[in-house]
Amino acid sequence: MRLSAERLVLRSFEPGDARAFAAYRSDSGVARYQAWETPLSVERAGEVVAGYAGDDPGAVGWFQYAISLDGVLIGDLGVNLHENRMQAEIGFTIAASSQGRGYGTEAVARVLRHLFVDRGLHRVSAECDPRNEASARLLERVGFQREGLRRANTWLRGEWTDDLLFGLLAADYSAGQPGVR
Repeated sequence: MRLSAERLVLRSFEPGDARAFAAYRSDSGVARYQAWETPLSVERAGEVVAGYAGDDPGAVGWFQYAISLDGVLIGDLGVNLHENRMQAEIGFTIAASSQGRGYGTEAVARVLRHLFVDRGLHRVSAECDPRNEASARLLERVGFQREGLRRANTWLRGEWTDDLLFGLLAADYSAGQPGVR
């Protein structure tokens, strides 16, 4: 699976991605609002990357795209395809050194185009911690609507955290995209 964007390539993970994956997933700032444990060893990252590499993007469940800039891994984007194959959830992570440059927006926008235009999905959802303002702004920038808040819903890093809920329907996506119908 390979999706090309203006500056990025979203592709399957490769064995050579393990070191970069371990580095940004071990960054406490990057992991602050995520459920994974830090640090992530290169050895464990190699196992995770190998597992991702064997996944099928058309299968129900999570598929993790590697986000590559000029051949270098700068993040990942997961798509959780619902069993009805008409809905999905997304989540994304960008290395701290690559944040603030529009790469996350570009990657999410490209995956949304793939999900809505190429695969014909009805709905894509996402959620984030409300304190993660950058992720919330990114989701709104690409067309997601805030749909709700689950208060004190997730136990994360020793505290109950809220979940800010977002959704985007195919009809709303198509209406906002020139040339997409």
